[in-house]
Amino acid sequence: MARKAMIIKALRTPKYKTRKVNRCRICGRARGYLRKFEMCRLCFRKLASEGLIPGVTKSSW
Repeated sequence: MARKAMIIKALRTPKYKTRKVNRCRICGRARGYLRKFEMCRLCFRKLASEGLIPGVTKSSW
């Protein structure tokens, strides 16, 4: 789980564009981030399997 201070720091607008840190909007995870959905792979997998992300289906159905 991400620390609260790091999540708050990532939400602020950085002074330089290269300092931007992409974090999951749900859990705050920085690694395994999917830009298209703005969430980490773990949250994406959970929500996609529940059918809560429109346009995403399981490939093995």
